[in-house]
Amino acid sequence: MTENDSCIFCKIVAGQADAYRIYEDELSLAILDINPFSRGHCLVIPRRHVPWWHDLNEEEVESLFRVARTVADKIMKAYSPDFVAMYARGRRIPHTHIFLVPTYKGDPLDRFFNALEGFQEAPPALMKLREKSSMQETAERLISA
Repeated sequence: MTENDSCIFCKIVAGQADAYRIYEDELSLAILDINPFSRGHCLVIPRRHVPWWHDLNEEEVESLFRVARTVADKIMKAYSPDFVAMYARGRRIPHTHIFLVPTYKGDPLDRFFNALEGFQEAPPALMKLREKSSMQETAERLISA
């Protein structure tokens, strides 16, 4: 059995596992998350088994984010959330997936990101990352990578 044989997302793509398909194109598809944070929570996955989104080819990246935007528009029309939170994961299931979560003020995801932003703004070690010399060094390192 290969990794792809045991991957639930690969099984969904192949039609070997059930999923509520919301939207798809030739390279990506969006499905309802079976463990939703809120009504309308979707996952967008590439058809090809790739653990990390940054390892997708250019066409797959374009497809993945185009499908994500289309589904986010559908979520906004259907549920009128404050916004649709988007983040990429792949640690628990090593097949790229983008979370699209309808988010409302004060809900668990909103509180989580507010706490994360508060953390990001507070610790001295992170505050040093905002200094001009640190930002310049970081920019130079990323540009030359």
